[in-house]
Amino acid sequence: MFTGITLALSKGRIFEETLPLLAATGIVPSENPESSRSLIIATNRADVRLLIVRATDVPTYVQYGAADLGIAGKDVLLEHGGAGLYQPLDLDIAHCRMSVAARADFDYSAVRPGGRIRVATKYVKQAKRHFASKGVHIDLIKLYGSMELAPLVGLADVIVDLVSTGGTLRANNLVEVETIEPISSRLIVNQASLKLKHALLQPLLDSFAHSVAARRAS
Repeated sequence: MFTGITLALSKGRIFEETLPLLAATGIVPSENPESSRSLIIATNRADVRLLIVRATDVPTYVQYGAADLGIAGKDVLLEHGGAGLYQPLDLDIAHCRMSVAARADFDYSAVRPGGRIRVATKYVKQAKRHFASKGVHIDLIKLYGSMELAPLVGLADVIVDLVSTGGTLRANNLVEVETIEPISSRLIVNQASLKLKHALLQPLLDSFAHSVAARRAS
């Protein structure tokens, strides 16, 4: 049985932007998860391995101790709720924003407190919280992909989704009508692991913090 540190990561942008942080801590994956079929990847350190999971599952693996720590976007953590997780550090990577978007011809300024609109999103909790704070009633439509399609075919008035460059919105004649909050990726730690594996974990946490601080200062 593996008794070292298991770090849960997702493929794509978060993994790519995490690699320099791992390298700064002296950790190098033995395989590239983008080309490997392996879901558990060894590293150059015998006491550290990587667990490759879906981005939305990272907090769950860490919460239940299948991973000791992980890296997840703030959007995922807000949707998950963060129960049982210690969140010691904003890694300042994978920046984007949670936004409301609509067709270019939709008059979002006409949406008033007490009004009602149809909202398509996979970020259900955040959409509910945002529009409740504005006093706007919503009919929520949960989707998992191709969010931009919903306003185009009349399924929803607006969408709540992550926006980075805005290129996909523009390509589909949608506009960003409101920014809900900025998003970046966080380091999360299983609370039991932090106690039971403190001697192994703390140097790694300190190294991450040092690397982030050094990059911000440069």
